[in-house]
Amino acid sequence: METALIVSNSDKATAVFNETLSSAAITHITAVKSCAEARRLLLERSFDLIVVNAMLKDESGERFSRHVASSGLSQVILAVKNEYFDEVSSVCENDGVLTVSKPINKALFRSALAFAKSAHSRVLRMHSENSLLKRKIEDIRVIGRAKCMLISFRGMNEQEAHRHIEKQAMDERRTRREIAEGILNEYDK
Repeated sequence: METALIVSNSDKATAVFNETLSSAAITHITAVKSCAEARRLLLERSFDLIVVNAMLKDESGERFSRHVASSGLSQVILAVKNEYFDEVSSVCENDGVLTVSKPINKALFRSALAFAKSAHSRVLRMHSENSLLKRKIEDIRVIGRAKCMLISFRGMNEQEAHRHIEKQAMDERRTRREIAEGILNEYDK
């Protein structure tokens, strides 16, 4: 984790979060005072971690936290008053929001931060694996369509079409997908 956004209308809380995040080697920290400002900023860039200090000027922060956690790769820590902790936590945990109670216990916040870092690493790894699998599935689709073209237009059987694509890829030192795309371009006219 390198980037963090603090959403808090309390300068004191912002200072505490900033200090804790800095000591956890988070190098780029931005602070805003409202969810509206945070939303505008999130349209321009993303953050690895978002810390929301509940009861902001424009809303409680719960809805914003849930939205951000469920729609992106950012980890979200929501700080709420102790009397609302159980209620808010039970609603937010299904969306992946880590909830801590106020007043903030620095040791507990560091634990939540460590958990958020761990979860962030895992989510990024899963996102990367998911992207790789999507790419492989798309490669299989394109190659399959190219094989169908070879079968239809050149009278090959499936095995011959497969061999043709693989041999051409090896001979030209290109990927099977690149060869398949060339075949599709040739016959899709």
